[in-house]
Amino acid sequence: MTHLNLSPVRPSDEPLPDMLRETGGASAEFAHAAPRPMPEGTPIALSAHNVGAWYGSKKAISGISMEIAKNAVTALIGPSGCGKSTYIRCFNRMHEFAPHARVEGTILLEGADVYAPGVDPARVRQRVGMVFQKPNPFPTMSVVENVAAGLRFMGVRNRAEISDRVEEALKLAALWDEVKSDLKKPGIALSGGQQQRLCIARTIAVEPEVVLMDEPCSALDPVATLKIEDLMRGLAERYTIIIVTHNMQQAARVSDYTAFLLMAGDGAGHLVEYRSTADIFTNPHDKRTEDYITGRFG
Repeated sequence: MTHLNLSPVRPSDEPLPDMLRETGGASAEFAHAAPRPMPEGTPIALSAHNVGAWYGSKKAISGISMEIAKNAVTALIGPSGCGKSTYIRCFNRMHEFAPHARVEGTILLEGADVYAPGVDPARVRQRVGMVFQKPNPFPTMSVVENVAAGLRFMGVRNRAEISDRVEEALKLAALWDEVKSDLKKPGIALSGGQQQRLCIARTIAVEPEVVLMDEPCSALDPVATLKIEDLMRGLAERYTIIIVTHNMQQAARVSDYTAFLLMAGDGAGHLVEYRSTADIFTNPHDKRTEDYITGRFG
């Protein structure tokens, strides 16, 4: 696996400072949102310390501190407009693609700052891959070319290696048996659910450590959605998964930990509550969390 040459800022399994642990970096209204719900000693893949994101003068998220458990599924829930998608785009620096966008705070990947000077954003995105809301296979490429695209971008030229890694990625994405007899067909000729699994295969072919999924099932039918959900649980054995979803049942089914974000009076999204999924859905500590997951608003 290719690694970035990042200088560790602090060990990834070291607890957050007491100030961040108590406040989550947010205002008093959100002061109880502990950034680390998992037991001490749990391996940590990503750490966000007091992260805020801007679009020009508009602040989208504010003061979010979270630690993301390694090889687990973490769900982000909350009403539309509370900054969930913006937040995960900060993890792999895709937020930078937006005009006049900027990020404040610190994001650590395996203890190293992804925004440190000299860090190549393309390598960050190799290690922190992303699957989008709507399937987006490259329209002029075949199935095999779609999966191999990231490998070729990384400079992999050995045909046997590319073939092996494409096959492995398609198997991990539970798509191999459906396409192995026609790998040269256009990726866009697949069904919607197959296209999304193709995009997952394309993402994991470059061997990321973290996979971000931004509402990956919102455009799919129930059968295709179930396949993606089953896939997430299997992929978590090898990767850290972070999913944005508006589907409370989906969050409850697939995730180990759940974070609830909400827009505050300042117009920015803040972290309200971050706990194990079992706890947050059965015994939420914040009334706003309870109201949201029971459908009283949002």
